[in-house]
Amino acid sequence: QVQLVESGGGLVQAGGSLRLSCAASGRTVRNYSVGLFRQAPGKEREFVAAIDWSGGSTYYADSVKGRFTISRDNAKNTVYLQMSSLKPEDTAVYYCAAVRTVTRPLGHFLARSQREYDYWGQGTQVTVSS
Repeated sequence: QVQLVESGGGLVQAGGSLRLSCAASGRTVRNYSVGLFRQAPGKEREFVAAIDWSGGSTYYADSVKGRFTISRDNAKNTVYLQMSSLKPEDTAVYYCAAVRTVTRPLGHFLARSQREYDYWGQGTQVTVSS
């Protein structure tokens, strides 16, 4: 069992920055890779970024590549999403999720496959004003 708690959301002006945190707890946290997803009002939830358990492999949606950076501190069991050059279209509830990858690599497709993720956080709201 893995519990995920997001924090760091808020209101920011376009062009600004925010850092989201996803704190994980549970006995086998290191067996899981972590993905960040977001859902805007009236839209489906979409992939944003993901990182494998070692932090050596990262994946990004094209819409955030070059602006967002995902990182991981396993000593703190925390994943970070540094968001810069924020745009109004980044407004959404952001969720972190964990997928078990102890016996398989995270990979391009698995990172983006929401149904493969085993645990989800409650989400944190990010609002970017124009």
